[in-house]
Order: sequence, then structure tokens, then C-alpha cells
Amino acid sequence: MRGNEWVQVRVVLRGRVQGVGYRYFALRKAGEYEVTGYVRNLSSGEVEVVAEGRKDQVESFLEEIKQGPVSAHITGVQEEWLPFSGFYPDFRVQY
Repeated sequence: MRGNEWVQVRVVLRGRVQGVGYRYFALRKAGEYEVTGYVRNLSSGEVEVVAEGRKDQVESFLEEIKQGPVSAHITGVQEEWLPFSGFYPDFRVQY
């Protein structure tokens, strides 16, 4: 089954994504899915999310974070699908 394949995705989100609670929104959403990885602000004003897990869980998580919290305004999303690493024991906010 394709949904059981283990994957990693790196996503960079542009727009009004810093100072609007986006990182903690992503952290809460990760808790609703079986994903590990991190979310962090970039110096460019963008937010980076790396998520790993079963493909179906990662895709569902991705759909949620592309919407963002109500206070965010996402104008661009760059996705990069990568092989599963197993490196992340949980999902956290990185500083």
C-alpha cells in the first residue's frame, strides 16, 4: 500500500508566516498526525517545516500546514520530497 511508504518532506512557506503563531500551529497539527521533524523561522522571513512519517500521515499534515493559522497569509509553498531518514524522534520547534 502506497500510504504506508515512509517519506520525508521539506516545505518552505512564504507570506505572513512569522509572528502569527505559525510554528506553534504546526506543532499542534503534528500532534494530530504521526509525523516527526521540526518547524523553524528562517532569517528570510519564511518558515521551514521538515516532516517524516508514513506518506498518508505526512500528506494530511501537509494539507493542514499549507492553510496555516487564521492569522497567517501564505503566498507561496515550496515542497521537496526526500527519502525517510528516521533521524527525528519527535516533532519540535527549532530556534
